[in-house]
Amino acid sequence: MAELYRAYWKPDPGSGLIARDRRGGHYERYVPDLVTDRPLIMPPDLAARAASAERDIRRLGTGPGSGGLQSIARFLLRSEAIASSMIEGIAPSPQQVALAELAQDEDIRGFSDQARLVANNISVLRRASSSLVDTDAVTVDDVVMLHAALLPDERHHGLRHVQNWIGGSNWHPLEADFVPPSPEDVGPLMTDLVDYLNGSLHGPLIQAGIVHAQFETIHPFTDGNGRVGRALIHTVLARRGLAPEAVLPISLVLSTLSARYVDGLSAYRYVGSSVEPGALAGVNDWLSTFIEAAVVASEHAQRLAQDIDELEFEWAGRLAGHREAQGLRGGPRAGSATARILPVLAEAPIMTARTVQRILGVSFPAARAALEELADAGVLSRKSVERGTTGYVARDVLDLIDCFRETCLGIKDVAARCHRAGWRRMHLSGAAVPDGIGAG
Repeated sequence: MAELYRAYWKPDPGSGLIARDRRGGHYERYVPDLVTDRPLIMPPDLAARAASAERDIRRLGTGPGSGGLQSIARFLLRSEAIASSMIEGIAPSPQQVALAELAQDEDIRGFSDQARLVANNISVLRRASSSLVDTDAVTVDDVVMLHAALLPDERHHGLRHVQNWIGGSNWHPLEADFVPPSPEDVGPLMTDLVDYLNGSLHGPLIQAGIVHAQFETIHPFTDGNGRVGRALIHTVLARRGLAPEAVLPISLVLSTLSARYVDGLSAYRYVGSSVEPGALAGVNDWLSTFIEAAVVASEHAQRLAQDIDELEFEWAGRLAGHREAQGLRGGPRAGSATARILPVLAEAPIMTARTVQRILGVSFPAARAALEELADAGVLSRKSVERGTTGYVARDVLDLIDCFRETCLGIKDVAARCHRAGWRRMHLSGAAVPDGIGAG
C-alpha cells in the first residue's frame, strides 16, 4: 500500500545558517507500491490509444521511408539530448553541440562546457541503447553506471544515502513539493523496478511510462534523476523492439508539458490501496499524458525523415547547378567522396577533412577536395574550428534541429523563424498536437 510517512527533520544548530533555514520540524515522505505486483486496469479508450501509438511507432522502422528514419537516428538522438538538457536549464546551440561531438574524436575547440555535457549525453545514450538493450537483464548496478556516465562530474555516484526532496528550501524538506522515499527504501524499490523493466507484464509504451514515473518517484540519486529517468524510457522501448533504430524525441515533447507533466506524476503518486478508484485513475491520468507525448513524438519523427529526404534532394540540386557551371556533368561520380558525404550530413553536420577520412575511409586530399566542392556549391559553409583546421558546416541541418525543436514545442512563429533561417519546408499544417502538449 502506498503511504505518506511522517518524519522529523533534525536541524544542525552548528550549520551557520539563518534561523529559517536551520529549523527542524515534521514532513511527509512518500513510499510507492511495488510495480511488479501492482494491478493496472486501463479504460478501453486509453488501451486503444496506447495500441494505436505503438503501431505508429513500429511503422517508423518498418513502413515506407523507414530507411530514411534509420539514417537520421543520430539526428533524433542529438535533438532528444538537447531537449533533455533544456529541461534542466542547459541550452547550448546545435552548432556548439556538434562541435563538442566532433571534439570527441578530433582536436577541436570553440564550444562551451554545457555543449560538452550534452555531447557526452549523446554518446552515453548511444552506448546505453546497445549495452542495456542487448543485456539479458538490466540490474540496479547498470542503472547506477548509467547515472555515472550521464553525470561524470557529479560528486555523489551510486544510490543515495541521504534524504532528498523536490522544491522548497535547499536546506530542509519542510516546505518541499515532494519528498521521495527514505534512503533505506531506495534499494528494494530499485530492485523491484528493474525486475519490472526486465519483464513484459504490460505493453512497451505502458511499461516505459510506468518505469519513468516510478523511477522519478523513487528519485534514487542525489542529482541527475531526470536525465536517467528519460534515458530509461528509450531503454524500455528499444529492449521491447518498439523503437530499436532511433530514439524518439519524447523528452522534447515532455518538455512542453510543464504543469501537465507534473500533475500527471502527482496523480501517479496515489496514497492507499492500488485497487481503489482514485489510485487507478491517477495512474491512468499519467499514462494518458505519456501516451500523447509518444504520439506527438512519432508524428514529428516521421515528418522529419521526409524533411531530411527533401533537404538531400535540394543539396543535390545545388551541387548539380555548381558542377554544370564548371562545365562538369551535374551529378558526381557514384562512389566518390562528394557523393558519399551528402547522405551523412544529417548525422554529422560539422566535418573536417579528418572526419571524412575517418568515416568514409578515403585519402585526406580526396576528403578535402570533396568538402571544398560542396562548400563552393553552397551545401556547406566554411568555419575555422582550430588553428589551421577548417570545419565544413551543414547549416541547413543545424537550422533544422532548431526548427524541429520549435515545431515539437509548438512555438507559434516557428514558420517565420525557419524561413529566416533559410529552411523553407516545415510541415506545420499536418501537426497533430493535442491540447496542452506543444500548445504555444
